[in-house]
Amino acid sequence: MAHEIEQFTDGTAAFASANTSAWHKLGTVTDGAMTAEEAMSLASLSGWNVRLLPLTATEITADGTTPLEVPQHFATARTHPKTGRTQTLGVVGSDYYPVQNEEHAEFLNLLADESGAHFETAGSLKDGRQVFLTMKLPQTLTIGGNDDVDLYIAASNSHDGGSAFRIIVTPVRVVCANTLRAAIHGARSSFVVRHTAGAKARIAQARSALGLTFKYADEFEQAAQRMIQEEMTLNELRSVVDELWPVKKDSPRARTNQRQRWGAISNLFEHAETQAGIRGTRWAGYNALTEYANHVAPALGKNDAEKASARAERVISGAANDLMEKAFALTTV
Repeated sequence: MAHEIEQFTDGTAAFASANTSAWHKLGTVTDGAMTAEEAMSLASLSGWNVRLLPLTATEITADGTTPLEVPQHFATARTHPKTGRTQTLGVVGSDYYPVQNEEHAEFLNLLADESGAHFETAGSLKDGRQVFLTMKLPQTLTIGGNDDVDLYIAASNSHDGGSAFRIIVTPVRVVCANTLRAAIHGARSSFVVRHTAGAKARIAQARSALGLTFKYADEFEQAAQRMIQEEMTLNELRSVVDELWPVKKDSPRARTNQRQRWGAISNLFEHAETQAGIRGTRWAGYNALTEYANHVAPALGKNDAEKASARAERVISGAANDLMEKAFALTTV
């Protein structure tokens, strides 16, 4: 399992963790919570000055070499945190706007001030092409008396044009590339900021939106507690399914899709291991619906790998968010 944490020739690594060492045993572990400044410094994320450099190509002919400008494209580069030298990271278009690691941390720091959350992990992946910072929310959701879920706010950013600046609410503690992918895949909520000139404004909008998360967490816990104490029959669940996925055209194919969908959801509701301890409740019904929408519903692709990738993208993009909100409203009635 590759961690992809950036490692330096002096034996150090670009990773910091509060209180607990990560499985890869790299980086610095602190005693107690970290401030934004400590997270940035200990994870070697400070002073990168990510910037755009003109991109050129060299044509080799019998007469020698000729430099050629590559229009509308630039190389992203940083100042290496250990050597101080310029290091190229990727190739981007003319509308790309670098989001500095300091801006990344500033966003989370403002959110931490409002919530009481503390910085938990920070790191650089893929030789600086991707970075992450996470903080742990101060509250723990307790569902049914025994389902404790620690929640984290994780923010990831790429400096090679590979992905947007992304902020997610997740139960996954991010410590490496694999856990970052898992966090994105299973995110409770997600906000994306594209690398354009208006990125700073959109980061502010995302911060405002994520500020609702703390109120949401309290309301979500109360609703979940009620749902776990209320029974739900198969007929009640079927009524919710029919409202979420109405059959708009009566055809053999539509009826087949409806039958297969109900078979999958009812199987999750009655037999899935994820329902252990909550089976037969409205909370179980809601979980069966969300598990189907995110991970089971048919996805486009020529093979299993492509279909799995499409399902992951569906979760990351939040394509099923509206449906899950409606499912929550219907199952809490």
